Amino acid sequence: MIWIAMVFLMLSVYINENFTLSLKKELNAMFSRILLASDGSAHAVRATKNAAYLAEGRKESIVTVLYSVDGSTSKSDVLKEVSKDILVQKRRERLGDTESILKERNVSYEIKIIKGDPGPAIVKYANENQFDIVVIGSRGLNGLQEMVLGSVSHKVAKRAHCPVLIVK
Repeated sequence: MIWIAMVFLMLSVYINENFTLSLKKELNAMFSRILLASDGSAHAVRATKNAAYLAEGRKESIVTVLYSVDGSTSKSDVLKEVSKDILVQKRRERLGDTESILKERNVSYEIKIIKGDPGPAIVKYANENQFDIVVIGSRGLNGLQEMVLGSVSHKVAKRAHCPVLIVK
């Protein structure tokens, strides 16, 4: 009886590994232009891991990391910083974990920082640049705005012209 259980377990592991490899190959074939919306939050870091998974192993895949700076954040950043160069550097530092993950996994990427309300700005950028998929965290850094206006990920999922992967 124990032998039967061991054989069944080994067979199920073999099937799961092959299914996972097969699924990954299919996903890789589907998504070569990946838009990753990131604000440096924990949810965005988890989204980065998923975007990297979709792009891993394909030289033609590129992840565009999009950081949308809303008006209030932009104003407070400008008031706090003296130099525009320092301001750009601080914004890029917020994406440090995202950049580290993509580098670790040898994924080609570029970083774009845009201004505007994150929901509409991400949708506009995604639709104008014809991405294969948008990957976004389910929550960002601004909890109050999300509660009052609705989540950015929900707005993107409703209005983007491509599939949207929302990561919890």
